[in-house]
Amino acid sequence: MTVSEILQKMITRAGGNLHDIAHFVKVWAYAKTIGELEGLDPEMQRLVEITAIIHDIAVPFCRGKYGSADGKLQERESDPLAREFLSGCGCSEELIDRSALLVSHHHTYDPILGVDHQILLEADYLVNAEESRYPAENIRNAGERIFRTEAGKKILRDMFGIV
Repeated sequence: MTVSEILQKMITRAGGNLHDIAHFVKVWAYAKTIGELEGLDPEMQRLVEITAIIHDIAVPFCRGKYGSADGKLQERESDPLAREFLSGCGCSEELIDRSALLVSHHHTYDPILGVDHQILLEADYLVNAEESRYPAENIRNAGERIFRTEAGKKILRDMFGIV
């Protein structure tokens, strides 16, 4: 499947939850942009984009099971959900393994598991900061502590006026 077909499949899976759909589409857009600006090779770019699309695959499950979509709960529950979803998309075992690993660590900032993980963290943070209206000081601290890619740092500065 193409990345767009995987996106469409994830939209269908969201069952009309507009907030969830908007969230993963925005994370995908930022991850795509950061990856392209950082010059990822096509294989890594595809991995980053697919992982961004499915990064919150466990959210509906966690809401139902725990009454919460807490990040650590998502990480705990996401691996089998990501594997099942991607296996139906014609993805390679290597892509499925890596994407499942990243999705199950998308709220873990230490250690960073590679540039693909870094980009996912940055893209998700950008969207979460906007959606939750994080205070400027939190955003400034995240810029110093979390952001490592030049593209991600520039987007953060441009979005939030952080210097």
